Amino acid sequence: MLALFLPPASPSPFLSFNRFPHISSPSSIPTTDLLRAASRRLISASTKTPQSVSTMATEEDNVGNIKRQLAKIFDVSLRATVPDETDVEPLVAACAGKFGDYQCNNAMGLWSKIKGKGTQFRGPPSVGQTIMKNLPPSEIIESSSVAGPGFVNVVISKNWIAKTIQNMLIDGIDTWSPRLPFKRAVVDFSSPNIAKEMHVGHLRSTIIGDTLARMLEFSNVDVLRRNHVGDWGTQFGMLIEFLFEKFPNWEEVTETAIGDLQTFYKASKQRFDSDPAFKEKAQQAVVLLQGGEPKYRKAWAQICEISRNEFNRVYERLGVQLEEKGESFYNPYIPNVIKELTDKGLVEESQGARVIFIDGINIPLIVVKSDGGFNYASTDLAAIWYRLNEEKAEWIIYVTDVGQQQHFDMVFRAGKRAGWLPLEDNKYPKTTHVGFGLVLGEDGKRFRTRNTEVVRLVDLLDEAKNRSKAALIEREKAAEWTEAELEQIAEAVGYGAVKYADLKNNRLTNYTFNFDQMLNDKGNTAVYLLYAHARICSIIRKSGKNIEELKKTGTIVLEHEDERVLGLHLLQFAEVVEEACTNLLPNVLCEYLYNLSEIFTKKFYSNCQVVGSAQETSRLLLCEATGTVMRKCFHLLGIVPVYKI
Repeated sequence: MLALFLPPASPSPFLSFNRFPHISSPSSIPTTDLLRAASRRLISASTKTPQSVSTMATEEDNVGNIKRQLAKIFDVSLRATVPDETDVEPLVAACAGKFGDYQCNNAMGLWSKIKGKGTQFRGPPSVGQTIMKNLPPSEIIESSSVAGPGFVNVVISKNWIAKTIQNMLIDGIDTWSPRLPFKRAVVDFSSPNIAKEMHVGHLRSTIIGDTLARMLEFSNVDVLRRNHVGDWGTQFGMLIEFLFEKFPNWEEVTETAIGDLQTFYKASKQRFDSDPAFKEKAQQAVVLLQGGEPKYRKAWAQICEISRNEFNRVYERLGVQLEEKGESFYNPYIPNVIKELTDKGLVEESQGARVIFIDGINIPLIVVKSDGGFNYASTDLAAIWYRLNEEKAEWIIYVTDVGQQQHFDMVFRAGKRAGWLPLEDNKYPKTTHVGFGLVLGEDGKRFRTRNTEVVRLVDLLDEAKNRSKAALIEREKAAEWTEAELEQIAEAVGYGAVKYADLKNNRLTNYTFNFDQMLNDKGNTAVYLLYAHARICSIIRKSGKNIEELKKTGTIVLEHEDERVLGLHLLQFAEVVEEACTNLLPNVLCEYLYNLSEIFTKKFYSNCQVVGSAQETSRLLLCEATGTVMRKCFHLLGIVPVYKI
């Protein structure tokens, strides 16, 4: 465990985003991008070559996105190569081979379309050769070649890499933010139940949802962060009656008097199950609550407020921002939504209930129960309607466990049948369920306490912080820092370790919760990454140079091979964030961040002396660029960076 200091307070289809060319999928470039490309400064070219493409991009042009920039260049070539094929879009992917940095994979697909049409080409290799010859001059590309069945490989100019990084240091990393084909999204995440404590099962939804929201926000999307809390239902009848019974002066009761809401809930449930008279009163309380009886509404609001305060304390510790719009918020909209669905012929009677049948699924979606009450499906349909019509969302993202996949699939398909959503999954507006696996204990079973209780989230965070603090004290840091510093550092490392241990895994898989592994300072952990960042900051401090002045006066030069490797990886940040947003996979960003740390530590830092070298200024700027990208990655993952070891 390392001792670390915190800083002072302070519509168009996507490209293929597979990391390797052999698994590329079709992609396309927005026509607006092509128009912009045509309007930019042209580089002189011979009459045998198509119109040139400049890299003097406007703000809208994905300045730091190599894949997007290359796609525009290859689009010019493809139009010259097969002018009669109007629906061809560039397939550009990063490649790890020895032939280049990126690859255009259109040749084989083009050949299958044009063979037999009297074409001049003899096969995919000749198509690839022509695509390469038709590439317009560009300062981005240093060299190009054709390999195998027409793969066009390009090597990115090291001078362009250096210039683009230097521009980012001056203009800020926000100039590298992706440009996505929609403007507003709803991210529905966390969603605990009122009167029940947040447990380890809420950890994944809260952390994953927050990171998805952060990545979309960085990509200039207006994100509505929604907490769809369970604040309505039959359980409130027993809670309200138990409140009345236990506290005759319930209107004056405080959060301290009620104490642990989870214990309060269990006690009321036990009373409900064992006392028929209490059960009858609780059931009547539900009717009164739903009927708007002021006394019951006030008691309900009081219970919700106490629970909400507990949730907010957890969110504050995690640095998570949410706006609550719980189940009760959508209640007024349900009757009209059900009426609309009925008028459109979707709702049918079945065994006393009103349901929507979904093709291929043998159970119906119940929208009105046989007793006339509403349920989760009713609320979720009303929420979709509200989010599309009132909040004008173009992408609605639901972050829950994989066990709810079928429910959301049925709700989404009902929305498509109603005409609220397009039938095609790749068109906006759209809805997506972001499922995630279980958090397991070291025994391979669902993570629980020794007495088989679900692990409370506050207890888990306390344990992470305490273990981090204990390690710091063992390293005698308590003697060097104030108690406040020790607490702050322990929180940053402990909470960051918990978050990263979750986010680095593909969200669809289960993962094993292990404090020892996540707090290790070696391997793919938050602690290792924080250490790498602190090392970068230390190098800059030890140089004694003013890094802000160097940004204005210095120049980055990538002469050493490992300097170029680091520079190229830095420039892939924007496309990685876009890939993570497109596929809603935070682990893609984690993998990028870990690889960046490895490249810096094991290649650049090991082989390129910084302080005292002839290339000191250039390499200090590379250090600063790496630190800047790492800090943005930390921010997107909800992790607080540290600056000193």
